[in-house]
Amino acid sequence: MPIDHARIARHPVVRWSMVGGVFALLTLALIELFSGVLHWPYWLATALQAEITTILRFLVNDRWVFGHKRPTWRRCWQYHVANAGGFAVWYIATNLLQRGGVHYLVAPVLGAMCSAGVSLLSNFLWVWRKKPAVTPVE
Repeated sequence: MPIDHARIARHPVVRWSMVGGVFALLTLALIELFSGVLHWPYWLATALQAEITTILRFLVNDRWVFGHKRPTWRRCWQYHVANAGGFAVWYIATNLLQRGGVHYLVAPVLGAMCSAGVSLLSNFLWVWRKKPAVTPVE
């Protein structure tokens, strides 16, 4: 039985993971800019890049991964809340690793590995879950 690569590539988890990979690179670029080039405190650089990438990632996920024509404030709010747990894990791990001597561009990659599961579950089980069909009571 041949593998349908096009179908696999359209699967929401695959697309969500692809978006995550692209935004992992953007995260590193922004941290390099804020911390490495502008010499902002690391805690500020990681917090600012996190908010920038969260908003952009929401817009891409909402449209490309889950097919909504327009973003809504409700889904944006839910996405922020859902990401709060993953962000907390990422932020704490990233900053502790960096303070512990891990290179400042390696720390966020390791932090992302720590938080990916939290984000995956909260995104698929809450923000973009399929609502059950309401059946009329007879």
